[in-house]
This record gives sequence, C-alpha cells and structure tokens, in this order.
Amino acid sequence: MKNFFLQHKKLHIWLLADLGLLALFALLRESRAAMNGFVHNFSTPIRRLLGRLCYRVDFSVAELLCILLVLAVIAYAVWSVAAVARAGKERRGRRAYTALLGAACGALTLGAVFCWFWGADYYTDSFQERSGIYAQPVAAEDLLAVTVYFARQTALTADAVERDGNGVFAVPREDILSDSPHAYDELEKQFPFLEFDDLGVKPVRLSRVMSVLDFTGVYCPYTGESNVNIDSPACMLPATAAHEMAHQRGYASEQECNFLAILASTTCGNDTYVYSGWLMGYIYLSNALYRVAPETYWAIRQALPETVEADLTDNTAYWDQFRDTAAQKVSNKVYDGMLKAYGQEQGIQSYGTVVDMLVVYYRDAAAQALQ
Repeated sequence: MKNFFLQHKKLHIWLLADLGLLALFALLRESRAAMNGFVHNFSTPIRRLLGRLCYRVDFSVAELLCILLVLAVIAYAVWSVAAVARAGKERRGRRAYTALLGAACGALTLGAVFCWFWGADYYTDSFQERSGIYAQPVAAEDLLAVTVYFARQTALTADAVERDGNGVFAVPREDILSDSPHAYDELEKQFPFLEFDDLGVKPVRLSRVMSVLDFTGVYCPYTGESNVNIDSPACMLPATAAHEMAHQRGYASEQECNFLAILASTTCGNDTYVYSGWLMGYIYLSNALYRVAPETYWAIRQALPETVEADLTDNTAYWDQFRDTAAQKVSNKVYDGMLKAYGQEQGIQSYGTVVDMLVVYYRDAAAQALQ
C-alpha cells in the first residue's frame, strides 16, 4: 500500500487535501459562528476583490473560464486516452489510474473551492434574519389581495416602458445593463446592510446555451461577477439583473434573492426596473394563486392591459421552446440536487417560497390600496 501511495504521491496528497477540505466544510457548516466568520472575513473580501479585477474588462470572465474548462476537459480526455494507448501492457493500468486520479483531483478541487467560496453562504445569517421579514404561512385571502395589488401595479407601470409595434417590451438590453449598478440605491437606504459597490451585471454571449439549460442568470463565485442571459425576453432582464446582484451581496438563497430583486426593482425609481419588478412579482404570485384558485387567476389575468399580456405571452412562448427537453431536465435535476445538498430542502421548488415573503411584506399595502 505504501509503495502504491508513493507511486502517485503528488496526486494522492492532492486528493487527500481535497477530501480534507470537503470534510472540514461538512463538519463546520452547521456552526453559524464559523460560517459567518469565514464568509465575512475571508471569502467575501476575496470574491469582491476578484470581482473588481474581472469588471475591468467588459466581457464575462466567468463565461470565458467555462469555455476554457470545457476545452481543457476535452483536451485532457483525448490526451489521457492517447497516453494509455501508447503505454505498454505493463504500464497501461497504471497510466489509466493516473489519468482518472488527476481528473478526480481537479473536479474535487473545483468542488471544494465552490463549497467554501459559495456553499458557505447558505449557512450564514439570512436576509430574513437580518431584516426581520420572515416567510410565513399564507392565507388564501391575503394571497389574493397581494396578487391583485401586484397586477394593478404592473398594469399602472406598463405604459412607462418602450414598446415595439406589437406592444411588446422593447427597452434596449444595453440600457438595462448600463442602469443595473443603481438598482439597489434606494433599497440600501431601507436596509443599510445591503450596501455594496455595485458594478452591474455582464451579458453572456452564449446566452442561448443558458436558455437551453433553463438559466436566466448566474453569479460566479470564482470571479465575483453577476452574469445574465440576454437571449431571453428583455421584460424580465431588469429584475433578473437585480436578482444576481443580490447574490453578489452574499445571499445564496434563491427565494430571498427573488424577493430582493422585486423589492429593489420596484423601489429604484427607474421605470424599466420598476415595471420588470412588478411583473416578476405578479408572475410568482399568480402562479401560486392558480394552484389554489384557477378561475380567480384567469379573472385577474384577463383584466390586465394588452401590453402586460403581450409580455407574458412573449415570455411564455420563448421558454416553451426549451420546455421538457433532455438538456433542461438534466440541468434542473443537477441544480435541484445542488440546492438540496446545501440545505435547501425544497430544492428547485424553493423559488416558490418568495410568495410567502411577498405576501408578508405587501399585505398591508395591498389591503390599504384595495379598500
């Protein structure tokens, strides 16, 4: 055994280091104090430094790294197969083991870095705990009232944005991205702990691939960048940008980042973001309402102006072309598994919990507006 270990000494040490980091993360992640300390004093400063460096260029460094990673994996696989084939019979098994061990070490290193530099954020103080706005069980009448409130706000703000000849949202994506650094200006006044030196979001050039995989945006902890899909309908892009910038602030929970995206967008004073925020909130709330009262859902939707209906139809038509494809199913299953691995027990369904937070936060405003 000793000789076997020494034959691949460097790789075995690398493997043990990876396993040690993963074991340490599994051991410490239940300690809120340890996770808060590590994230606040170590990982967050490093991510923000990486972000400032990566934002010096206007393209997505994260996207470039993904492309290079794919190419590297392909090159490594080809090189390994060739090396095994060239090896003599006596060395072929050893060579194959070396190739597999190297691949495993590389994958585990990426996983360990991801755990410590992003997974740890799932175990720190949440936005709910810091703000005192907690998701609570939703009464049917409250869900209805808040959904109607969001529908009215969406309708009231729909005409403030640029539209094409068919009435569909047509604000240039470049304008949306350039305005993104100011999305949280007002919300930071309400919640000072959200203060962050926003540099905005970056467009992904291969956005069509993101759509195939069912992603509208992604925060990359390896580069500190927020990236967004610019192929999908632009009406959701402002709120999506705000969602990814919530992740930059250290909040890993998708449900909390959706809530923050809606709250930041609707309060920032930018008509484009305001409309997108109300629209995103309406979609989440109305989908929840549909599950319990479909007739009421349709009554509310049919009362929406043609402009809002045009955006909803355009958004649905776009995503329908990718629905239930093999790539989407695999992507959703992998992402669902990742969320559950970090304690998000509802997995990908945790996005629905944003409804509870919206109802709690907007319940009083809805009741007053609907009197």
